Amino acid sequence: MEWDKEGEGSHTLFSLTRRRFLSLSGFFGLALISGSPDIAMARAEKEGRMTYQSKDYNRLLGMEGFSDTLLKNHFTLYQGYVTNTNKLMEGLNQLLKEGKIATPEYAELKRRLGWEFNGMRLHEYYFENLGGKGGIHKGGKLAQKLMESFGSYEAWEKDFRATGSMRGIGWAILYQDILSGKFINFWINEHDVGHPAGGMPILIMDVFEHAFMIDYGLKRADYIEAFFRNINWAEVEKRLLLHKA
Repeated sequence: MEWDKEGEGSHTLFSLTRRRFLSLSGFFGLALISGSPDIAMARAEKEGRMTYQSKDYNRLLGMEGFSDTLLKNHFTLYQGYVTNTNKLMEGLNQLLKEGKIATPEYAELKRRLGWEFNGMRLHEYYFENLGGKGGIHKGGKLAQKLMESFGSYEAWEKDFRATGSMRGIGWAILYQDILSGKFINFWINEHDVGHPAGGMPILIMDVFEHAFMIDYGLKRADYIEAFFRNINWAEVEKRLLLHKA
């Protein structure tokens, strides 16, 4: 039983016999074995058991610096996270109903949920903070808070770009500490680890290879430049914790 991990190789969670797999996944397992996962998803939706639906980001097509091919591939990868999040939650719910929570299957699905759910949500934040034109409003609340935390907007941007340029694959994320209101740029290597406790994600930049290599190859700095040209600052500012700002 495998889930795709960022489209860059798969990770085998555990081996299941056919009977144990059907017990674990119910109609999802049957559909996967029969090669008809769409049937399972449609049935789940009809029965009101779908938890999350993938969002439509086609408005981003034609965005300067991002080819439609790159974006469509990225949308498909995101949709996979939504699908797998629903599959995992359905499987976990089934195991809970059957009283099989003290099992390796339950533990592995529960661990995997963090990867799929965060992959889904981070991509939503990422796509939603794209599609803008023009720079940050220098007189706005966000610019003011960045200046307080970094000394100037320019210092923040320099640090954020440096974070995203680090070797490796992951995410560059500007977080706001919900207790202090302070802003910190973090490097997140994996979806399910490294996120700061009590941190609100404000600006998200995907720096996994699928986010830029179709268009830019190894020239990550050029991708980051294109990202900054397309930030939707109005959307980013909506994420501020205003009671701490």
